[in-house]
Amino acid sequence: MRNLTLLTDLYQLTMGYGFYRQNKHEEEVVFDLFFRKNSLITYSIAAGLEQAMEYLLNWRFDDEDIEYLRSLHLFSEDFLEYLRNMKFTGDVYAVKEGTPVFPAEPILTVKAPLIQAQFAETALLNIINHQTLIATKSSKICRATGGKGLVMEFGLRRAQGPDAGINGARAAVIGGCSSTSNVLTGKQFDVPVAGTMAHSWVMDYDSEYEAFKAYAEAYPDNCMLLVDTYDTLRSGVPNAIRVFKELKAKGHKPKGIRLDSGDLAYLSKKARKMMDEAGFPEALICVSGDLDERSINSLIQQGAKIDMWGVGTKLITSEDLPALGGVYKLSAVIGKDGSVTPKIKLSDNTAKITNPSFKNLYRLYDRENGMAIADLITLREETVDDTKPLTIFHPVETWKRHEVENFRAEELLQTIVKGGKLVYQFPTLKEVAAYSKGELAKFWEEYLRLDMPQLYKVDLSDKLHTLKIGMIDGIREASKKEKE
Repeated sequence: MRNLTLLTDLYQLTMGYGFYRQNKHEEEVVFDLFFRKNSLITYSIAAGLEQAMEYLLNWRFDDEDIEYLRSLHLFSEDFLEYLRNMKFTGDVYAVKEGTPVFPAEPILTVKAPLIQAQFAETALLNIINHQTLIATKSSKICRATGGKGLVMEFGLRRAQGPDAGINGARAAVIGGCSSTSNVLTGKQFDVPVAGTMAHSWVMDYDSEYEAFKAYAEAYPDNCMLLVDTYDTLRSGVPNAIRVFKELKAKGHKPKGIRLDSGDLAYLSKKARKMMDEAGFPEALICVSGDLDERSINSLIQQGAKIDMWGVGTKLITSEDLPALGGVYKLSAVIGKDGSVTPKIKLSDNTAKITNPSFKNLYRLYDRENGMAIADLITLREETVDDTKPLTIFHPVETWKRHEVENFRAEELLQTIVKGGKLVYQFPTLKEVAAYSKGELAKFWEEYLRLDMPQLYKVDLSDKLHTLKIGMIDGIREASKKEKE
């Protein structure tokens, strides 16, 4: 296992040293990881938790790390020795991977000594921001197909480096992709791998027919032919049909063709007609080539005859939104007696005012149809009584109120790490993907649609809202007195 302990920003270490010098480093605190509202993301699919915990629980400042930090001439020897022995000893609470999550709600909470909780910030954001971003993009793309065909992740060659390619493919599977072209991801996470041929295979032979025939000889029962190297309809599809007939005569069942360029709607409809008339209605049509949720949606609206979608660049890079923008903020200090001192960050931008204190997160479901109604952020010690009606309200526009009846409340934040020990059993990637698909199905289409989605309700409990408003008023009043 690589030692990624120093995968952090320098200021995490300089602050850590400052805390150490002030004897505040062992003070227990609470940090929340969440993302803010974004015009391109109304929901996200939480991902990256397993890799984040792998990092957190395997800190080891080895001799080379200590020597490098010593060379910076920023830290005392006793602090370096403290780092050498530092392990994560705190608690982590998080939503399960694959859970649909929304702006402002805590998707991961760290309760730990200050120096540990602060040091964890950069890597946790790096890992969870990236995988959540790609899982969300994958979810959008897969939903755009309307269930018409499987989506394969083809993005490795365009990913921003090996780690982004490997974990991006993992996240894409969580978001709904059926397989990946990335063999290492397939091996590491036991998910299906998929792929056929490149244009170079066809170009290497003297004729397209010879290229197809040679491939069919190698894979007679898995023969998917790339038909757009020269002329899709005059050459590619006819030569594929010729080879398919030869395979059929030998008792084999051709798999289909792949289109990688051109007018995919027109070409797929023409190719479908040609293959049907030739006696191969079961042959699949796979397409690839800079696809995303909007181009897929357009192709379906045009009546394209497509059975499989290979999506690469725009998925693995989340081209329209290259960063999730998740943040990690201090929300409370825990006293030695267990008392909670809430903390809040203010801003002229309402969206950047944080929710204070040690919190919990509940999802409310309609008992009759099982669909999600709203999420409720509460203080940690609160419970939601789902045996009686509950009035929820918009956290800013408080006159917007809604009474929820006949509902079931589910606690979303699971205990992942307790006292520095992993207490959660991570499911397989296939299980995470299945869970995510099931959870997403509990949301009405209006919350998930591509264009002008309805905003899902994420509200604060009465107690948390009262605390937040009181802290805002108190800080502003104190600021006024300072100016006087």
